[in-house]
Amino acid sequence: MLSMPNVSPSGPPMAASPLTVAVLEIDEYISGLGWDQPARLFALVDTARLRVQEPGLAAQLGLDDDSKPAALTPIEQEELPAGTALDEFLATIAWPDAVVGCAMTVERLMLPPSAEASVPEGLDDAQLTKWVARHPDRQEVRMTVAVLRDGARESAVRLREKDSPNDVRTGAGLVPGLAEALAATFES
Repeated sequence: MLSMPNVSPSGPPMAASPLTVAVLEIDEYISGLGWDQPARLFALVDTARLRVQEPGLAAQLGLDDDSKPAALTPIEQEELPAGTALDEFLATIAWPDAVVGCAMTVERLMLPPSAEASVPEGLDDAQLTKWVARHPDRQEVRMTVAVLRDGARESAVRLREKDSPNDVRTGAGLVPGLAEALAATFES
């Protein structure tokens, strides 16, 4: 298990929700690892509850100091199995009650809306992936998406060509497909 620091030097806006803070912490942590990373999955736990119920684990993660304000602590999970489709992998997950939410980071190639009209008809997924990879207007993006059991959602999107914390875009509806898939991991 790996926990990210709860306070970043650049710091999210003071009015940011705990979920936004967690998404930005994860984005910053992954950014420090560089690009071309595999998809990564995180459990989100209530920091205060973790301190009370699992004081040893909280101490191991550096969360035993009550002065740290983080409401949610992201805990990185085991590496995703190689060769498994993301949707198939997410369908196998069941979270324990202590997990109040989850988050995932994925890197993808995307086209700007202006290029979508030029996509050839009839391509299967593999052909479409190759076509996008060769397109001159493609953009590499890292998406961090988080959901809570109560339905709250947040996303952060970082373009490789604008790889700066100041250029990270956040919003609840930026990556709806991945948010839906993550939310489904909490359905019984």
